[in-house]
Amino acid sequence: QVRLVESGGGLVQAGGSLRLSCAASGSIFSINAMGWYRQAPGKQRDVVATITGAGSTHYADSVKGRFTISRDNAKNTLYLQMNTLKPEDTAVYYCNGELKATPAGRYRDYWGQGTQVTVSS
Repeated sequence: QVRLVESGGGLVQAGGSLRLSCAASGSIFSINAMGWYRQAPGKQRDVVATITGAGSTHYADSVKGRFTISRDNAKNTLYLQMNTLKPEDTAVYYCNGELKATPAGRYRDYWGQGTQVTVSS
């Protein structure tokens, strides 16, 4: 059973910082691309940042220069460093990963349960 568990969310004032973590656990043979998504109340879930297995990154225009995605492959952990936070960054942040459990298996998509980030003005 593969699980993705996010942590690090909370309440912060505008201009502040938070660091989100996403730990993958269970039967894991390999992890391909991973990413962070967010969903504000009444809105669709949107991509924030993604990172390939090789380390190439992509960011939504709204977070470029403020957020940094990274991963520690030895720990099966994904990170999102969020600086200069704005009220419009308020959302539930979800971790996503493409994982396979066995060498012969295929990659499947997994989601974490989400962590709330609230930025006050």
